[in-house]
Amino acid sequence: MSQRNTGVTVQAVNAQACPVREVLDRVAGKWSVQILVAASHGPVRFTELERGIEGISRRMLTLTLRNLERDGLVTRTVYPTVPPKVEYELTPVAHELNETLQRLTGWAEQNRMYIAEARAAYDAEHRPELLDA
Repeated sequence: MSQRNTGVTVQAVNAQACPVREVLDRVAGKWSVQILVAASHGPVRFTELERGIEGISRRMLTLTLRNLERDGLVTRTVYPTVPPKVEYELTPVAHELNETLQRLTGWAEQNRMYIAEARAAYDAEHRPELLDA
């Protein structure tokens, strides 16, 4: 049997991969990871997230929280106070995901210097014009 004729069509692969890709795109997004990590210690208010996540705009925080809530990873609780108090908290599924995110961020922290050195070596070899700038 040739390697080209495996009986697996592109459509079959995409049909299986698409839902997984959608989930990974959502939970691995730049802002999603930071929000999930920030909310991992218990309920957190919008303004705490806004202050604690450098570079995020109010709009992006709102959109990302809404998407995480839609995906069942964050719950939003509104307290009937004046002004209204809103808290966000991870769901049990998100706490399970957080264990993986903690390992991933730990790995990134441990290996960030290695990666920086590898990038510098690659750039020096493949793109020396960048070093002269």
